[in-house]
Amino acid sequence: MSLSRAEQARYQRHLSLQEIGVAGQEKLKAAHVLVVGAGGLGSPATLYLAAAGVGTLGVVDCDRVEVSNLQRQILFDSASVSRPKAEAARARLAALNPEIHVVAHAVELRAANVREIVRAYDVVLDGTDRLTTRYLVNDACVLERKPLVAAAIHRFEGQAMTYVPGRGPCYRCLFADAIEGMVPNCAEAGVLGVLPGVMGAIQATEAIKLITGVGTPLIGRLLAYDALDMRTDEFSFQRRTDCAVCGDRPTITELRDAAPACMSAEEIRHLSPAGLRELLGNPARDSLLIVDVREPHEFAFGHLPGSLNIPVGQIEHRLQEIPSALARTGALTPVFLCRSGARSMAACAIAARGGIRSIAHLDGGLLAWQAECDETFEVA
Repeated sequence: MSLSRAEQARYQRHLSLQEIGVAGQEKLKAAHVLVVGAGGLGSPATLYLAAAGVGTLGVVDCDRVEVSNLQRQILFDSASVSRPKAEAARARLAALNPEIHVVAHAVELRAANVREIVRAYDVVLDGTDRLTTRYLVNDACVLERKPLVAAAIHRFEGQAMTYVPGRGPCYRCLFADAIEGMVPNCAEAGVLGVLPGVMGAIQATEAIKLITGVGTPLIGRLLAYDALDMRTDEFSFQRRTDCAVCGDRPTITELRDAAPACMSAEEIRHLSPAGLRELLGNPARDSLLIVDVREPHEFAFGHLPGSLNIPVGQIEHRLQEIPSALARTGALTPVFLCRSGARSMAACAIAARGGIRSIAHLDGGLLAWQAECDETFEVA
């Protein structure tokens, strides 16, 4: 698929890169990329993919633009308020780059339609804030053998990973399952407006790399970005042979819409730092087991006394250690915590699915503990 003179002028900076050049730009022109969610993550991702010259760009979103979206969803402006997001996105992206074709999917993804939609694209980006949709998209990509670039944001932190069929683990290998509503969305927990810009740009970067074949994708690696400390960490994880969808004997061979969870998010007990401090000072009232789900190097830097360290990526395989520790210490309630609350909320979901009950969570994590209870406490 050759480039026109207009396209050569538009993509000149790409053509100057030896790693991309004409051949790479032609691959971008021939590519079909689907972005699920035209929100905080989908906004920068679609804008950069359109600007990069991805030939066919699909956008899935069934919502309408709200004024509260404009703090971070740079795909829209004030005139877009009340318009369907998919249609407003198509108009904005076509105005940015008339050389590409934009497809608006103004539908809610369900088991009945997701595979058909995904099947038409070469790469899928997931920027949703609903856990059930994340799993649905992941499972559809595994079954349709489509690469997936997934990202998530929470307050000041973001995470990203890439799945490529036959080359590494999928999203379920990292988080086998979770409960809808367990991890607060942006409306509930808030989010730094520029954070999705960083993570959405990372998603677009991964997609371009996959299409052009340059660089090393985030396969088997979870990239964690901390905006407050302006740092990144990387956590490796492996494909699970018992994964329900990409394992050796998958149990998910057909997609179904999510069934009601056996334990709701409301059953998770949320503790403020002050509330946790009060309980720790009065063990007769409620004996607690602190489960710190940060990485070992973070835990070694500083942790609450008596904490059990199980990194979030190991929770599912080490769940038996929690009831054993509860029995050993005489504690009744496991309290999950991490640096800011994002990883520990995911750990709560995994533990709940694994049958752990009477779960509590430290909202805001150890950063909130430091700010509200102990300024001398050091957080890595």
